[in-house]
Amino acid sequence: MLVRHQTLAGAAAALDINYTTVARRIRRAETTLDHLLFERLADGYRPTEAARVVASHAEKMETSEFDLRRYLQGADTELTGHLTITAPQLLISSFLAPVLDEFDRKYPQIELRVLATNDVLDLTRLEADLAIRISQNPGDTLKGLRLLKQENASFASPSLARQIQADPMAMIDWIVYDAFPNVPNGVSHEYPNNRVRFRFDDMVAMLGAAQAGLGVVRLPMFLGRASSGLVNVPVLRPQPYSDIWVVGHPDVWPSEKARAFREVLVAFCKLHRGDFKS
Repeated sequence: MLVRHQTLAGAAAALDINYTTVARRIRRAETTLDHLLFERLADGYRPTEAARVVASHAEKMETSEFDLRRYLQGADTELTGHLTITAPQLLISSFLAPVLDEFDRKYPQIELRVLATNDVLDLTRLEADLAIRISQNPGDTLKGLRLLKQENASFASPSLARQIQADPMAMIDWIVYDAFPNVPNGVSHEYPNNRVRFRFDDMVAMLGAAQAGLGVVRLPMFLGRASSGLVNVPVLRPQPYSDIWVVGHPDVWPSEKARAFREVLVAFCKLHRGDFKS
């Protein structure tokens, strides 16, 4: 871990232990192997050639362990035990919560763990069994199923929507995401005056700012429709947005627990396709 993460703090964070414990384990390994593994320098630990050889063998052992664990999970035919899924926070709160409820009621012997994050977790390393992702490319090495095609559009608070309707020529303030810092392309010619008022690095914060009436925000249709205090405004015509997928590692995909979750998820998505497009 220290070779991979380069610092005691990085290795400790990856292992969820104290950095002093990492240092103690390195001393123990050096004593056992009778080899110096790391040079202690003023700016940190520098791996020796021996450490790099040890790390290479350890990585092969780790890969074999994950291969075995994925195989065993994929071959599991029991509807009991643990199942870990991951999905973006806003997708869970605005759409997937009923799926989780139905699955838990239908399969009470399965302990469902939900990792709510926008991070792309490593399914090869079993950070999750299934991932629900909003993406045009959910992972070339994964097995996947497209759940929904969707669009995005512009949304605002009801009071701001009334102002826009009353005076389409007035300046329209936008709330935008940091990665896309400009007024979105495709604004209707009926609303010619637009400017960015706020830039955010977090979708939850953007949503709250729009609900507070601070500006117009571009959102996926399902999220804008599901968010209280927001209404669709025709400033930005509906546009194609990234699809929603469920993906898993090919080794884990056949497991009975993963199949059961996908069955509930797919059925729910089929019933609510209309929420995602105009």
